[in-house]
Amino acid sequence: MNGALSFQVIDDDPDFVEIVSHLIRQGGHSVHASASSGHALEDAVQRKPDCILLDIMMPGIDGITILRQLSEMEELSATTIVMVSAKPYDFDQRHALGLGAAGYITKPIDPAVFLNDLLALIRDEVVLQFWGVRGTLPVPGESSLKYGGNTSCVTLSFADGRFFVFDAGSGIKRLSDSLLAEGRTRLDAKIFISHPHWDHINALPFFVPLYLHGCEFEICGPSHGDLTMRELISAQMDNVYFPITTREFAANVYFRNLQEGTHTIGGIEVQTMLLSHPGSCLGYRVNHGGRSWCYITDNELFLPTDARHNKHYVSNLTEFVRDADVLITDCTYFDDEYVTKVGWGHSCVGQVTQLAHDAGVRTLYLFHHDPDQTDDDIDRKTVTVQKALAALDSPTQCVGPTEGSSFTL
Repeated sequence: MNGALSFQVIDDDPDFVEIVSHLIRQGGHSVHASASSGHALEDAVQRKPDCILLDIMMPGIDGITILRQLSEMEELSATTIVMVSAKPYDFDQRHALGLGAAGYITKPIDPAVFLNDLLALIRDEVVLQFWGVRGTLPVPGESSLKYGGNTSCVTLSFADGRFFVFDAGSGIKRLSDSLLAEGRTRLDAKIFISHPHWDHINALPFFVPLYLHGCEFEICGPSHGDLTMRELISAQMDNVYFPITTREFAANVYFRNLQEGTHTIGGIEVQTMLLSHPGSCLGYRVNHGGRSWCYITDNELFLPTDARHNKHYVSNLTEFVRDADVLITDCTYFDDEYVTKVGWGHSCVGQVTQLAHDAGVRTLYLFHHDPDQTDDDIDRKTVTVQKALAALDSPTQCVGPTEGSSFTL
């Protein structure tokens, strides 16, 4: 949604209305204020604003009642409703979001970021961020300064506050540090584990929010035979391997075993697919607001000349990532390297390029780099894929994300 927008503010505090109206007009948008909750519904139906800012505690009809009524009006289906309230309680936020609010902003507002935060909610922005892009083991040193040396960890931050974390390699420690620096000590998040190999779980015990009261996490991933996700995570924190056990978690932590299929997690559709990798390894596809993000690691696409090449599997994977806006996928090896690594459970750039092109992926993000590869190697890998896509006359774009880089969609 671009260009000038129309806003309606429903709030009985004249000072707040004045401040917010000034910020909105300063940003080039129009605003109408409704101080009386009694006339708010009529105003909204008549004006059909792009966004309604709604307080909760008002005389007459309270904001929650108005929200419920507004959400049921078909003529306002295109209007974004955002609660702006002095009530800081989790219950009120969950209640409002459950009734159809797109977001919840707590008073007093910060004028420096208020309008940007509001526009992000209206646009339903989702931020993709990389905290570790390496595979197998961390590689600190001068040869990994550009792309970083941490292993797998990626996040999706939704405008309404929902937060997804994919894998808990050493990159999750950097994520932890960032969250604490921002003062985010009451986090509610979903953590998706692709599989329990060390480079995907070994830094979970160093994720500080797990030890903070007021945080809540659901850790999702594939079970392995009789071993549940709870048991897999607890086992690596057994006192033989680590001095702190899961009993020390102060956050509310839940575990969910996932199979291949379609799930609703945090109110968002998440599809899963078993990948070509030793043990049970899940790929994830997140579908939200007409956009899709795919996280496919670790995964081996055998060469078509190899007897182990499974056309049925490749066809299913191609459909799984079909038309995705984002494909983050294992591209551990150059093609010439792969011939000596066949059967190790990882892919080469040639096969990954073909997959992204055949599936009509919008942007391919290269991920899970071999620990022996330097920054220069990854630069060369990215250029190799970009040239291969160009040779295919493919609309797919290729990005080599660096540790800490973020992309808004």
